[in-house]
Amino acid sequence: MSTYSVQVLPVGRGDIPGPELFWMSDWDQWHTLLFQAVLIRGDGVTALVNTGPARDLGPMNAHWATVLGERAMMRREPDEFIVDQLAKHGVTPEDVTHVVLTPLQLYTVSNVALFSRAQICIAERGWVHFHTTHAHPHDNRATSLPEDILVHLVTEAWPRVRLLADEDELAPGLRTWWSGVHHRASVVVEVDTPAGVAAISDSYFVRENVEKNIPIGINENMYEAISTYSRVRENADLVVPLYDLGNLERFPGGRVA
Repeated sequence: MSTYSVQVLPVGRGDIPGPELFWMSDWDQWHTLLFQAVLIRGDGVTALVNTGPARDLGPMNAHWATVLGERAMMRREPDEFIVDQLAKHGVTPEDVTHVVLTPLQLYTVSNVALFSRAQICIAERGWVHFHTTHAHPHDNRATSLPEDILVHLVTEAWPRVRLLADEDELAPGLRTWWSGVHHRASVVVEVDTPAGVAAISDSYFVRENVEKNIPIGINENMYEAISTYSRVRENADLVVPLYDLGNLERFPGGRVA
């Protein structure tokens, strides 16, 4: 059986109010999220979950400030741009064989054009939703797939775009399944590692969402949250939420397995 190494890559930080993280809870608190990409390597595969926010955070932060105020704006250390994070592990964008985007948002898709050789993996449900929905209170077109990224995906990159089925396999030991919860394009990436199955997703922001069965507050479907968290608890040995600051404590140096 194929097994992989899994490395989390910090790409920025931002604060959110408690009820956005924990359903109907922590009304008077703010929590810091650590936005992460994840590098997966093994058996000729170099996969990347998400490509991080753009080098210029200004446009994204301007939008976020209108929603939650300036406190919510993303902050990034000088070495946290995705290319710099990959370089720390001896990886260039040209080395990446697969990019998984979950969900479709500015902080996940903005650098996809850098990965000119990678298969670009997007949940088919999320892709269809983007192209068929005219108005949605959460999945905004401009902040899901900006025009320049969309043009790239449907022209130059289109031969490399792979629309993921609800249950899919990218390579032996590397699987995805549609989870929803956070956005229509959200998936769980399951990775077989020497330490067991790692479950990577934005459908849960922090480990407590899954372990304490507390849905994220900014969920689009409560029943998807209940189902997703149950499946992750049952099948995963390593829960890897894509925004959990605690990942760096649980996984020293960001190395999950």
